[in-house]
Amino acid sequence: MAVEPLRWRGDRLELLDQRFLPDQTLYVTCRSAADVATAIRDMVVRGAPAIGCAAAFGVVLSNGSPESYDALAKSRPTAVNLFWALERMKRARNLETEAKAIFAQDLAANRAMGALGAELLPRGARVMTHCNTGALATAGHGTALGVIRSARSKNVSVIACETRPYLQGARLTAWECVQEGIPCTLITDSMAGHLMSRGEVDVVIVGADRIAANGDVANKIGTYSLAVLARRHAIPFYVAAPLSTFDRTIPDGSRIPIEERPADEVTGYRDLRWAPEGVKVRNPASTSLLPSSSRRSSARKACSTTPRAKASRLYSCSSSNRKRAATAVSAKSENTPSMPSR
Repeated sequence: MAVEPLRWRGDRLELLDQRFLPDQTLYVTCRSAADVATAIRDMVVRGAPAIGCAAAFGVVLSNGSPESYDALAKSRPTAVNLFWALERMKRARNLETEAKAIFAQDLAANRAMGALGAELLPRGARVMTHCNTGALATAGHGTALGVIRSARSKNVSVIACETRPYLQGARLTAWECVQEGIPCTLITDSMAGHLMSRGEVDVVIVGADRIAANGDVANKIGTYSLAVLARRHAIPFYVAAPLSTFDRTIPDGSRIPIEERPADEVTGYRDLRWAPEGVKVRNPASTSLLPSSSRRSSARKACSTTPRAKASRLYSCSSSNRKRAATAVSAKSENTPSMPSR
């Protein structure tokens, strides 16, 4: 079954409502930029590349009005693909043509990343991933999960972290894998270290919400813990992201804005509440990873020097060692990643 997170109908955008997966397959119809902004904010559509694509079509629906750009820019602060897409739309001569190009280029980039990343996975690899980085998070195919899709001939399997609090791993990654027959084992986030300590994880691949100019990465909350655990157990840790996720205007991870989501995402799920009334809640949606200085120079090369697949450079030459070619943040770096001061 092909996963279609976005469907452009000429006068409307249909978005697969990911809040109801895996129980129901429902589409939300958007007829204006305001509708798309609400869908992004409420996580009908999520995943940095998919948000960028949706925003581009949102601009088309409102004929490029100043209000449309403003509404969409305020929908999610961390996913830089959103702002990248809006800037492209501002320069476009034909809005619909440009939005379709953004969509098509993201799909092509994901397939190129998948092919390049698949070379890094050993045959039979047990690949741990976090959040959802598949077709649901992009124009199609996926980033980190796209690598796994492209490596299916190697008999790889997925270990999906459930990804609290919104359960993107349990609801979305597991659903995509089941739909396509990719072997998948679901675990709670707190089980990751246990499996690593028992030698049951060969590789960790994650996506990214934003990558700073020096290679620092912001991704779904919980990614930092996986990076530290992977380093402790000497497990390769890769970040898969298109060039639209790089933000050269931000020098390092400490400047990446981290969205604070509503408290009710932590105190319960849908109509069920399990936390007591009155408890204080923190709900940062993302976390920043700071690679060591030796890895930062590699990340700079990865986003500026490679002639291959324009949006896939993260995979192509981040060091002279081919096995590290996809690494933006390596858990095997000399220094354990540390959280930025905020």
